[in-house]
Amino acid sequence: MAWIDLANPTRFLRIVDRVLPWLTAATVFAFAYAINGVLGAPDDYQQGATVKIMFIHVPSAWLGMFCWGMMSLSALGTLVFRHPLADVAAKAAAPLGAAFTFLCLVTGALWGRPMWGTYWVWDARLTSVLVMFIMYLGLLALWRTVEDPARAGRAAAILTLVGAVNLPIIKFSVDWWNTLHQGASVVRLGGPTIDPSILIPLLAMTLACTLLFVALHLAAMRNEVLRRRVRTLRLLQAQTARGV
Repeated sequence: MAWIDLANPTRFLRIVDRVLPWLTAATVFAFAYAINGVLGAPDDYQQGATVKIMFIHVPSAWLGMFCWGMMSLSALGTLVFRHPLADVAAKAAAPLGAAFTFLCLVTGALWGRPMWGTYWVWDARLTSVLVMFIMYLGLLALWRTVEDPARAGRAAAILTLVGAVNLPIIKFSVDWWNTLHQGASVVRLGGPTIDPSILIPLLAMTLACTLLFVALHLAAMRNEVLRRRVRTLRLLQAQTARGV
């Protein structure tokens, strides 16, 4: 099956109905494995048990950025290729990305308090992630403000592409500026600097959270497609009632 086949909403709904149960089962299994690994992971010799906040903080940060990157691709699909499901994918992803980004900020503050002595500093990494969260909220407000899905999708696509400029700033802020936030310790040229006893549970939790995101995203896309169909039927009924 070619990717273009997913442009048919009916075919897409059938695929989601088949895939979602298996994806849900895989997500549950991944979380069971990851949580077991997290519980068995040792405390850090400097940070103690507070290091385990990392197992939520890092996957949340990754998914907040991943979601915006995926929405940027959807924005190109909306503006350039006119893919009928592109803005559906972006609209369904925005609340999930906002939730993960918010969780990233909260866990980062809780982790920073015992390490830095404060919940918040106007650090380059923290500030750029906060900007991304605010832009998520702006996208959600835009979709609620504009009633026509097509117009809202185009406007949101433009805002999403503008916001994509922030992604490399978030990623490389610890390299470009002198910040309190630690540098990369997992994805780096020299290899991970984290001990395998912590790295393996961290990667497992990241995979589990990613599977959760994909499952929730597909379910949200299905709901959005059905919602738009209901909206279209209501408009047709209203036009028929007026004799149009």
